Amino acid sequence: MNKVQTPKKPLIFYYLMVLLILTVFNFIVTPQLGRPKVQEVDYGVFLDMAEKKELNQVQVTSGEIVFSDNSTPENYYKTGRMDDIFLVDRLYDAGIKDFGTPIIKQMSPIVSLLLSWVVPIFIFVILGQLLSRYMMKKMGPGGMGNAMSFGKSNAKIYVQSTDGIRFSDVAGEDEAKELLTEIVDYLHNPEKYAQIGASIPKGALLVGPPGTGKTLLAKAVAGEAHVPFFSISGSEFVEMFVGMGAAKVRDLFKQANEKAPCIVFIDEIDTIGKKRDSGPISGGNDEREQTLNQLLTEMDGFDAKKGVIILAATNRPESLDPALLRPGRFDRRIPVELPDLKGREEILKVHAKKVKIGDNVDFSAIAKAAAGASGAELANMINEAALRAVRVGRQYVTQADLEESVEVVIAGYQKKNKILSDKEKMIVAYHEIGHALVAALQNHSAPVTKITIIPRTSGALGYTMQVEQDEHNLMSKAEIENKIATYTGGRVAEQLIFDSITTGASNDIEQATKLARAMITRFGMSDEFGMVALETVGNQYLGGDASLACSPEISAEIDRKVIDVVKAQYNKAEGLLKAHMKELNSLAQYLYYHETITGEEFMDILNESKNSESEGQEQGESLN
Repeated sequence: MNKVQTPKKPLIFYYLMVLLILTVFNFIVTPQLGRPKVQEVDYGVFLDMAEKKELNQVQVTSGEIVFSDNSTPENYYKTGRMDDIFLVDRLYDAGIKDFGTPIIKQMSPIVSLLLSWVVPIFIFVILGQLLSRYMMKKMGPGGMGNAMSFGKSNAKIYVQSTDGIRFSDVAGEDEAKELLTEIVDYLHNPEKYAQIGASIPKGALLVGPPGTGKTLLAKAVAGEAHVPFFSISGSEFVEMFVGMGAAKVRDLFKQANEKAPCIVFIDEIDTIGKKRDSGPISGGNDEREQTLNQLLTEMDGFDAKKGVIILAATNRPESLDPALLRPGRFDRRIPVELPDLKGREEILKVHAKKVKIGDNVDFSAIAKAAAGASGAELANMINEAALRAVRVGRQYVTQADLEESVEVVIAGYQKKNKILSDKEKMIVAYHEIGHALVAALQNHSAPVTKITIIPRTSGALGYTMQVEQDEHNLMSKAEIENKIATYTGGRVAEQLIFDSITTGASNDIEQATKLARAMITRFGMSDEFGMVALETVGNQYLGGDASLACSPEISAEIDRKVIDVVKAQYNKAEGLLKAHMKELNSLAQYLYYHETITGEEFMDILNESKNSESEGQEQGESLN
């Protein structure tokens, strides 16, 4: 869509521009009016004209000599005065008797005053009056309150164009598009709804994590409906002066009613739509609450039949004021969640249309590896793959480029200057193989697809990538316990091989503890507490921070239970690795020398080691 910015400069801006122009006119142009042109020449030219008696008039001052010639007396020349003791004699010989009188006539003081001050001030006043009347017409009734552009919404206005955004440009959000299609249909055919007595929702609230395409969906609605699109961020309502936020809300809805049918999109509405204080000390008179109250009033006051649809986006819906969410204001809540496997593949294909892609690219494999990625992250992966192809001098993007781009977005770039010592490199190799081996030896774990000990810019010295083969929405207790055991596998391998532990397991410890606590406090997977919610989750779209909702005694019991769960899975991982020390050593040595191995290589070495071990056992039994 083409963005049309309506200039709304304050009146003082135009006054200052006119004043600047007139000042330049006064000091540069005006002094030149009425003055003859004076050409600067060399002293030798003056001597030559004096010798040939071509001088007409001469004025000698302490610093320069101004003169004219006989052939063109209206042309004047000047030259610097030299230390010439024969100057007077030369002038007398040339027939010049009077050389002290000024030969260039000066402008009249009255005319100079008129041109320098009176005329510019007169022009300035006239232009100021014209601009003032023009601005008052633009502002309409009550314009004096906005004389300095305070209270203007500054909303960006987008109008429909042939290259505007459509629903086809938005992938992976089929449910959200289906709900918004009804709004588009209403803007196209309002009579169909009026005949049955149905009214379209006044507002729709788009909620979801960052980067899932909420703003893009709002623009797509405007593009499909072929109507103007007002876009403004919630933070733009916040002003230094009290009352200006409310004035901006009024101005925004005034513009929307003038351009109806249209769509008004307020991004990050939680900035102004937070719950109002209900405590005994709260006065309810701060700037944010005034802005919210004005927004509530405007949403009640405008007629939805005109075709003004309010869309808003937030990733903190739990913080919004209930009055904003009631029917009649934001009637419809549209979730814009992280895309599933099919959605990720569709998003990758949409963004891949903008770059040259090789024939052998498998978007399904990339979508599986990018589990949990948002639409913005998937777009970034395509761009990173294209940049990598350019860096290596290739004309198109390959599967390897896309696989590396997934790792770049998840773990960061490879650190070229991060050099590990041989001992540290070996520790990291055993650590990562410990994770991978524990995962492979359990029944309910995702397959290992890649293991690397190349440091990344995220701070990771290595990592083990596991990719689910199918979409996974639910996790059983056994699966969570296996995941915790996999997290502990790295520390267990360090302890078994080197009889010491390092700081490399810090992130593993954090993730294992978080999972174990969630099992007890949120998922009801403990016999002691059962199906009791002991923890509440806030900001589900912004990290899902949890806070305990229980007594100190219960909290202490939870801590002990979390420790028991992690210890049990640590012991389980230790038992698995002790039983497969040969595989652990062979895989770690292989990873140490190759630095990066694929899941296929990992499983081949593991199966080969298992087969050789079973063959050895069979031979021993036959000898017996």
